Amino acid sequence: MRQNSTRSTRLEARVSPDALAVLKRAAEIQGRSLSDFVVAAAQEAAQKTIAETQIIRLSVDDQRALAQALLNPPEPTAALRRARDAHHRLVLESR
Repeated sequence: MRQNSTRSTRLEARVSPDALAVLKRAAEIQGRSLSDFVVAAAQEAAQKTIAETQIIRLSVDDQRALAQALLNPPEPTAALRRARDAHHRLVLESR
């Protein structure tokens, strides 16, 4: 994880005394300042949250169903054909 060596923005948070004690203890264990510990933990949580929105997880059954749908797609429904036609009209009109 890359950390910015020139810090210029301040972030403040209010935490309960119990939460502060836990954060201080964890920072101590890692040999970090409280500030460094909190920033690193927040960055890690943010990166994990972002990554989770970019990965689609499917069960084995859902993977098989997706593969089957890709290999043998069903015929388009009337609504899908209308949507395709509307899309084509919009694209052609925008040129």
